[in-house]
Amino acid sequence: MSSALESHCISFREIPQTTPLLSAFLEDFGSVASYYAHPPTATGIDAAAREIAIDPDVRRTVAEVLREQNRSFGADASTQKNIDRLAAGAAAIVTGQQVGIFSGPAYTLYKAISAIRCAEEATRRGTDAVPVFWLATEDHDLAEVNHCTWNTRKGLVQYDFPARAEDTGKRVGEIGFGEPIGTIVALAAQSLEGAFVDDIVRILRESYTPEDTFGSAFGKLLARLFAGRGIIFMDPLDARFHQLCVPVYRRAIEQNESLREKLLARSKELEQAGFHAQVKVTRESTLLFYNVDGRREPLRSRNGKFLAGKLSLSQDEVLSLLAKAPLDFTPNALFRPIIQDTLLPTAAYIGGPGEIAYLAQSKVIYDGLLGHMPAILPRASFTIVEAPVANLLRKYELDLRDFFRGRQNLRAKMEEKVLPRALARRFEKDEKALQHLFDGYRHPLGKLDSTLSGVLDSGRRKMLYQFSKLKGKAARAEGFRTGVLDRHERILIDSLYPHRDLQERSLCALPFLAEYGLEFLDELAGVSPAPGTIEKLSCSQQHHVFFVK
Repeated sequence: MSSALESHCISFREIPQTTPLLSAFLEDFGSVASYYAHPPTATGIDAAAREIAIDPDVRRTVAEVLREQNRSFGADASTQKNIDRLAAGAAAIVTGQQVGIFSGPAYTLYKAISAIRCAEEATRRGTDAVPVFWLATEDHDLAEVNHCTWNTRKGLVQYDFPARAEDTGKRVGEIGFGEPIGTIVALAAQSLEGAFVDDIVRILRESYTPEDTFGSAFGKLLARLFAGRGIIFMDPLDARFHQLCVPVYRRAIEQNESLREKLLARSKELEQAGFHAQVKVTRESTLLFYNVDGRREPLRSRNGKFLAGKLSLSQDEVLSLLAKAPLDFTPNALFRPIIQDTLLPTAAYIGGPGEIAYLAQSKVIYDGLLGHMPAILPRASFTIVEAPVANLLRKYELDLRDFFRGRQNLRAKMEEKVLPRALARRFEKDEKALQHLFDGYRHPLGKLDSTLSGVLDSGRRKMLYQFSKLKGKAARAEGFRTGVLDRHERILIDSLYPHRDLQERSLCALPFLAEYGLEFLDELAGVSPAPGTIEKLSCSQQHHVFFVK
């Protein structure tokens, strides 16, 4: 297990691509409160828990299916105990993610950490709650989940599951691996290092087998990574879940026009307020997808008809298909939370930036179909800085913000630190002497002619600029001569800001677990306050830079 050397926070306002909506949600919630039902606080969670109204039969059936699913994933007794609590009346703290190969980007695990901590804190306050992870198996964008990237001694490596024509348009949770997955697992296993590598390799091999699908393998992997922590995993691709949701699907179809008008109005409202609509809604949009010949097709509305692929259906025909085969219908991104909360007694949903944005749109669907909405809270956010990388940061006097300012700025700062010590001292000494030289002329020139002060300042700037330019060229020459600078720059960027994005969005977390063990997840949980915690509220809603030995 590792030990933190240092941990500090960075405001999301300082991170590129942070939207005005997310900034407002995190730092000025009052300005966006009308788009959500509750504030992202403990008070908001507890208030949402009191509004839960779920049919006891639905709760009981859901618990039965969850017991089966989690047994198949290999979840342990702590999860089964929490399913019993859920069946007996506990609220759910929910998060979820697409079922990416090998767990996908690191923030997948950070979402799970957040849900676990939030449920623990809610229970401690007196609101009995359990963590639930929704496996987004119904999505059909295979290109988003069939690859995984991590950092190795040789740089970034991406592991891809090959695209196959027969998988196009399928719900990813149903796509089987077959024999190719064995080769991919073997390659990934060879690149992992660390004291706990055998544990992670074993978990990978147990989870990703030729007989598994993207959905089942993801559930098995996370059940093993989070063993003993009580999190419940839920795969919505079950006929019994869809049967329970038939009434809300029916209302979404029957009220399609009014719901679409409300969504269009909400999009306009967000944009006029200086925010953005995360999910584009058009005059043909509905909230549903329909499976046509094994392909997940958007259900569109035009001239009184519903269209899916080449099908053209009346509303009565759609409702008849729904009654006969509800598993063929799945929700879009805006409708998914409502389906989720039809099945679960959700007090809070833990989401990332995109989810927080689209839930501002989903609020109108909640109001129209459920009548209540859970509290929405941000997930924990981390950049992990390992010891060798931390040493380089100190060597070049860098922090994560320097990566946000662009590669040219980063390189310039690094070049300043690579000059031979004697030459660097000489540059520093002569730069001070040059400044002193110009300062010495200020008084006599001012007495002679006050307008000469401006000429003096202009000359000073030009001379110091040229001097600094010479220093930079000398540093680059030294860097190119040794090759060290290029190597260090690559290591830093690959580790901390790959693909010009936060580490958690680009890299998988499994290499960290191979190095530091599964208890590293608990260390991260201890660093970041639980979502909604009143104490240290600002820190819980910022990005954490976590240094480890």
